Amino acid sequence: MIRFSLKKASQLLGKQFQAFSTQQNLIEIFIDDVPHKVDPSATIFQACYSAGVIIPRFCYHERLAVAGNCRMCLVEVEKSPKPVAACAAQVAPGMRILTKSEKTRIARGGVMEFMLANHPLDCPICDQGGECDLQDISEQYGYGDSRHNEYKRAVEDKNFGPLVATSMNRCIHCTRCIRFSDEYAGVTELGTSGRGRNTEIGTYIDKMITSELQGNLADICPVGALTNGPYAFTSRPWELKSYDSVDVFDTIIPLIQIDTRGAEIMRVLPRIHEEVNEEWLNDKSRQAFDGLKKQRLTLPLARDAQGNFADLYWPDAIQQAAKKLQSVKGEEIVGVIGEFADCESIVALKDLLNRFDSDNFEIRGTGVPQLDADFRANYLFNSRITGIEEADVLLLVGTNPKIESPLLNSRILRATRKNNLKVFLIGPANDLTYNYVHLGNNASILDEIANGTHPFAARLKSAKLPMILTGAGVLERVDGNAIHNALKKIAQNSPVINAQQGWNGFNLLHKDVGRINALELGITARRSSVPPKVVILLGVDNNLNAQDIPKDAFVIYIGSHGDEGAYYADLILPGATYTEKNGTYVSTEGRVQTTKLVALPPSGAKSDWEILRALSEECGCALPYDSLEEVRYRIAELAPHLLKYDYIESSVLGQVALKPESSKQTISATPFRDLIDNFYMTDAISRQSVTMAKCSTAFNPHKFSTFKQL
Repeated sequence: MIRFSLKKASQLLGKQFQAFSTQQNLIEIFIDDVPHKVDPSATIFQACYSAGVIIPRFCYHERLAVAGNCRMCLVEVEKSPKPVAACAAQVAPGMRILTKSEKTRIARGGVMEFMLANHPLDCPICDQGGECDLQDISEQYGYGDSRHNEYKRAVEDKNFGPLVATSMNRCIHCTRCIRFSDEYAGVTELGTSGRGRNTEIGTYIDKMITSELQGNLADICPVGALTNGPYAFTSRPWELKSYDSVDVFDTIIPLIQIDTRGAEIMRVLPRIHEEVNEEWLNDKSRQAFDGLKKQRLTLPLARDAQGNFADLYWPDAIQQAAKKLQSVKGEEIVGVIGEFADCESIVALKDLLNRFDSDNFEIRGTGVPQLDADFRANYLFNSRITGIEEADVLLLVGTNPKIESPLLNSRILRATRKNNLKVFLIGPANDLTYNYVHLGNNASILDEIANGTHPFAARLKSAKLPMILTGAGVLERVDGNAIHNALKKIAQNSPVINAQQGWNGFNLLHKDVGRINALELGITARRSSVPPKVVILLGVDNNLNAQDIPKDAFVIYIGSHGDEGAYYADLILPGATYTEKNGTYVSTEGRVQTTKLVALPPSGAKSDWEILRALSEECGCALPYDSLEEVRYRIAELAPHLLKYDYIESSVLGQVALKPESSKQTISATPFRDLIDNFYMTDAISRQSVTMAKCSTAFNPHKFSTFKQL
């Protein structure tokens, strides 16, 4: 579990202190009589870790503010009358620090004795067993006998919601959960009450924690007071096998670790990536995996004349689909790309349609054509996620990053506090966990800013590194082209585009990775004027409109769940999910990542590209690849940068691409609307998740689980 073992802490601190060795004003200190050069702004704790000396701690966390209340990091400092808390004391020239002296050992042992005085003997039944910092540190510093004979205190457990299970008797008051909630989640619901033995951590007024990042509380808790609720009592860490993969629910594509026992996924945890998700994960990405095994499609299905589905053998299903494709003209075939479609599947679909002389693709559920794939700067998060930490002005247009990308919103929150980032919003006035200036909810305000008649235009021009962040749902409006052009004009007339400083603050936040993958492969949404007679839905389960699919059209659905897309289907071909295949995905900032095959798909289901490959052979136009490696060679022909994993290919034509296009369309006065009704249930997988259903009931009891139509 990402609980900052000593090895992981050393890796993180090593990165933080790489800059120290390049500075000229280093000072010399002595750690256990060994001289070391360190930065004068470092604490004793940081200096020791940079020197490879490990110091135990509970309350200290590399990303949180220093609390200094556990005292486990006590060290002996020469000429100091008593041990010093290493996490809160700054180094000084010539300082002599002793981390292995007898005085240090006794001090730490005393702290450990006080901690264990009230800690229950729960190790055999505690979910933290095997991953507990208290267990590990007490093994070295704990005494064999305790001198405390008093009864252990008893604290009532709290109800934080369905994601975080509590056992407050184990709490050691490190306050990591409080600091994380305030600094990263942006909610001030957690705090302490009482003093001494009566101290408790909770919400004071009995309530659940309302944050999309609350699952991280279980990760940072050093003991078993806060644990992963859905995972509780299901397995032990030594029973699990871990796989490194990425998450596709969030379009920034956080890195994750998937733990399995046999063929079953037991839990999902974050992995460290400083430029993307640091070490955090949103609750849907962490807990929606149980929807992977609910209501799965395991056999091909065909709709009969009465509207009922009947099972088919794979050869019969492929033969039926091939006959339909061969019976129509190429211009009458349309391929619709879904929200979780990987690059391999999209390439196979593109090549198959091209064999029939069709280039009709839809990469949204709505029929409004937007986003040209010719220029990447038009549809990417050009400043990168880390650019939020550099910007001084941020304009949010028609987006709610708190529920569209909670990890991205957390970055904005910290930038407002640490870098004095000023946030302005055009759209619904939602709670974003930080202060912002609401400019209104009228799309025509963008025209005023572009023409320089709005007061914010002057504020934007005076900024050094301003940024515009637009929600992808904005461009799905009927006036999406006009809005896009207005945003481009604003970017060109202000330092949002600053070539001298290499700054491009024109950013788009996508809602699904399938659209990004299609655009990166050069696929732009287009349809012929001829009504389609065959529609291929590649994992499409959101924003499907009945009027976009003619009643007489034959619909082939390739997907993993019997969700919305299956309702329109005449033929269903069961596919694989992101944990059941090796797939290539591109994040909203253009970073290429790959998922890993963690568990085989259910019996009868196949990888999407394999289904399309088999279909092409039955049609007599076999695609020229038989393995994953060959598919990726084909991807390299279309977009070579998609084989550069964990890398962002720069958009050298950014300024040219952002020039407004000639258009007679005007922006309507229709206000922006929230894209997502319910954060916990937005797609085919999360809608089948029992855990997400519990969260939806607990946190959004009056909302529906769907995307709103714009």
